Amino acid sequence: MHRRTFLGTLAVLPIAAQTSKPNIVLILTDNHGPWTLGCYGNPDIRTPHIDRLAREGVLFERAFSNNAVCSPTRASLLTGLMPSQHGVHRYLGANGAQIGPRSYYTLAEFQTLPSTLTQAGYTAGLTGKWHLGGNLHPQPGFTHWITMPHGHTQGFYNQQVIEHGKIRTEPTYLTDLWTNHAVRFIEQNKAKPFFLLLTYNGPYGLGTAMKEPSRNRHAAYYADKELPSMPRDAAHPWNHNYAAWMQDPAVRRKYAAEISAIDDGVGKVLETLEKHSLRDNTIVVFAGDQGLAGGHSGFWGMGDHTRPLTAFDWTMSIPLIVSHRNRTAAGIRSKNLVSTYDIAPSLLSYLNLPKPPNSPGRDFTPALHAKPLDNWDDTVYFEFENVRAIRTAEWKYIERIHEGPNELYHLANDPGERLNLIHHPQHAPTAAQLRAKLTAFFARFADPKYDLWKGGSSKSGLITGKLFGRDIQEGKTQ
Repeated sequence: MHRRTFLGTLAVLPIAAQTSKPNIVLILTDNHGPWTLGCYGNPDIRTPHIDRLAREGVLFERAFSNNAVCSPTRASLLTGLMPSQHGVHRYLGANGAQIGPRSYYTLAEFQTLPSTLTQAGYTAGLTGKWHLGGNLHPQPGFTHWITMPHGHTQGFYNQQVIEHGKIRTEPTYLTDLWTNHAVRFIEQNKAKPFFLLLTYNGPYGLGTAMKEPSRNRHAAYYADKELPSMPRDAAHPWNHNYAAWMQDPAVRRKYAAEISAIDDGVGKVLETLEKHSLRDNTIVVFAGDQGLAGGHSGFWGMGDHTRPLTAFDWTMSIPLIVSHRNRTAAGIRSKNLVSTYDIAPSLLSYLNLPKPPNSPGRDFTPALHAKPLDNWDDTVYFEFENVRAIRTAEWKYIERIHEGPNELYHLANDPGERLNLIHHPQHAPTAAQLRAKLTAFFARFADPKYDLWKGGSSKSGLITGKLFGRDIQEGKTQ
């Protein structure tokens, strides 16, 4: 949205949103498809507090991540930029940028959501997964800091955490630990404007974390549940890592239990805001970093768990709920297509603060007041190493460099993305139109320094490095 249009929207914002500084609580989950939540239609998994948050705010039915894995989506969330702008193309590996002699903050060169908010008088705290480098110490904008020394989750019990610059083994169930620190941060900063970034490392859904026995309070409830919302399908030929999980009930039950535990945490945060009369002066955002397939279309996992890498909806679709109770609309479901890169610009616009420079992000704040998003282009863009995609309300076009195939899906008729129409002559004009729009987007926004498709570099290693003719290693870039 242009600046002139944004200024016009201030007239419809509540007086409180224009003249005071509401607190912000941004809750981010890890590898979390919206299909797991009751408010998005799931009948199997208990999420009463997240469902209540949706009733008290605006739920975006078609929200999408702009990448398939953790570090790039988190970088985009905080900067409003694409990977080809911020340079984080893949998840950060163990050690490397995160801890150790080569560690560094991957977004140091950018103005971020936390740095903008703290410059505007907010106190910022992180509790939970970081996965953006320089993990040992608070990064710019943050004063409260408890996180993990790495990004991957091996389990939720007796895991390593970082607090006060030191690594220790933490006996507390991690989901509860992050919630407890979130409550503490709110109580310690209740008298001044605060920004809380609560980043659960669950539900996760992958690796040894799902093979670890469930021990939270929901384990017994799910112990015998069939969970039909997680399909038992034949493994897709591109399912690279988790074909054996297509028929595994144990991992489904563990994933469900971790989601319900996060819901408990959301409930405690909302309860704390209520207790201190802060709920009506706090913007609460609930989002996922990227989605996860739970058997959908023959896949389990994310877009990095396929070969070739993919941009299917099950890896792009994320939950997104925004609630500023008694300030924004309640019980509204927006059908507009929004992306990770829209979140920071929209929050900053809502607070009348500057939009991130060079961001492709748009301002969806009118939707928070049940207003139409005038001139909104229902199109989102995706980028994951050698894969780029454009998605509209009806179509998706996926393009690969140095690898095939390209793909075209008519989502209106094929929501499971089973039938690739790229070689059907009658759809060639549609593919050409989408390809032209995709190319124009990256020509406008990609920074040559980080544009892999034009010889740029990456701050992280690459799964597809050899396809680019070089084995790109994780590390600082010039």
